[in-house]
Amino acid sequence: MSLFDRLRTWARRIKHDGVALWFACESPDTPLIAKLLGVLVVAYALSPIDLIPDFIPILDYLDDVILLPVLIWIAVRLVPAAVLEACRIKAADWMEKEGRKPRNNWGILLVVSAWLLVAWVLWKHVAVGWFVV
Repeated sequence: MSLFDRLRTWARRIKHDGVALWFACESPDTPLIAKLLGVLVVAYALSPIDLIPDFIPILDYLDDVILLPVLIWIAVRLVPAAVLEACRIKAADWMEKEGRKPRNNWGILLVVSAWLLVAWVLWKHVAVGWFVV
């Protein structure tokens, strides 16, 4: 198995933790910082669109293989072990019953906001400079 395949497998495994994190955000025993980071991560992880579109060669794997798994890993580390284990069981049951990961449309707002922010920064710092004489 190549390094790329191992990274992809690890990323898929950690995405299951993203679903567990979804349940952890609803738990009253989850610390506030874990909930705040978890909400952002879950919104993006369960979003139907990606920050880096899949049609861009090579770069499309950055969010799937690096960015998202690292964010999920950090958020999961902030959740207490007992809460995380219970949420992993709920997530496994939910995914077995539904046959897919949940969808979250808040992620669309998160991704579109990031795109708009990048466009605004580019406009303010690059494009405006071209038109100044």
